[in-house]
Amino acid sequence: MQKEMDIAKRAKVIEWLKTEVVDHVSRLFKALWEGSTTRIMDSLASLMVSSYILGRRLGISYRDLDEAILDKLKKHKQEGHQLEDWYQDISTLEEHMRKR
Repeated sequence: MQKEMDIAKRAKVIEWLKTEVVDHVSRLFKALWEGSTTRIMDSLASLMVSSYILGRRLGISYRDLDEAILDKLKKHKQEGHQLEDWYQDISTLEEHMRKR
């Protein structure tokens, strides 16, 4: 019985975190519409925190998620992503993550 309750609790937390991610995206879009830098930054930070925690609840370690992000950035650079060509955003983010 305890194991079933634990599984239900974990499923409920995952569903709650999914709604948090959607809510943070919504808040981000509203902040972008309003042009509030403070609210944009808060929404982005909240979105990132919820994404990392959701990943952890799904069995993905923070380190593995960081590595997946770095792999994604490397792939974007190799494929000539427009943001890299125009602004070097991909390289800048990759450098930032590697220095952490």
